[in-house]
Amino acid sequence: MNKTRRQKKIITFSEYLKEQLKDPEIKRYYDDFGKQLEIAYEIIKLRKEKGISQRQLADKIGTSQGNIARIESGRENFTTETLQRIASAFGRDLQVQFVKNARL
Repeated sequence: MNKTRRQKKIITFSEYLKEQLKDPEIKRYYDDFGKQLEIAYEIIKLRKEKGISQRQLADKIGTSQGNIARIESGRENFTTETLQRIASAFGRDLQVQFVKNARL
């Protein structure tokens, strides 16, 4: 029996977020932890694009698969050092910006 693999469309974070924020519980959580979730989504996206597992990423940066899972789910506080190691594992530079908030 042949199993066909469904191809998943890669969507932007903005598209994903718009859909997810329709759920009030997710919206409340996002309002509390939004930036952390944005970073988590970017890490997941990079990992999927490179085709590596959480275990492989963990090995590259010297942590456990469980820590990667918690980072990707938004349940792990991480340091800039950890983010730098993740960026390096993907051959990327880490960039942090402070952007003027239009609501202020």
